[in-house]
Amino acid sequence: MKKLIYALVLVPLVASGLVLANREIKQGTAEKPAPKPPSAAEIKAAREQWEATPAGIKFKEWEASPGGKKVLDGAASINRHIKANTNMEAVVTSLSLPPGARLGFGLMVRIDDVDYILSFGAGKNSEFQQLRSLKVNDRIIVRSQAVSYAPKYSYPIVTGDYVERDSKILYKRPPRKGGC
Repeated sequence: MKKLIYALVLVPLVASGLVLANREIKQGTAEKPAPKPPSAAEIKAAREQWEATPAGIKFKEWEASPGGKKVLDGAASINRHIKANTNMEAVVTSLSLPPGARLGFGLMVRIDDVDYILSFGAGKNSEFQQLRSLKVNDRIIVRSQAVSYAPKYSYPIVTGDYVERDSKILYKRPPRKGGC
């Protein structure tokens, strides 16, 4: 008889505990509203504030220098290919990046008589195995969705998303997980 009473008391107690625990989990994972993107005025104010810092002043000086103008012109010259994500014909000029570069794996390429750093970022060695078969003066087809620049480098930096040689795909960046 005691066992029956314990069983009758214990079953509702365990069931109510599970119900309450499940309720707390559902309440704890409520979606938080996404933060509003900053307005144009806020972006402009933040940029002006950064430009007043020593790093911002140094960057502005670099942009006005001949080397900075050369890099910015090079980035602008392939901008339409970047926006349209179209093929760009490139020639490999070096199999290594400039000394002191911290961009991960990359190559130096020439597109329309302008030198660029073709950067693939840090990744597993096996991802870039086919790219390591490239040689200087190889003609490749490159597609990218981003070009950037930094005062540290004397060349615009093209992010390599797709590389092809002789109609054979050597590299294709995997799609981002959990993103658009």
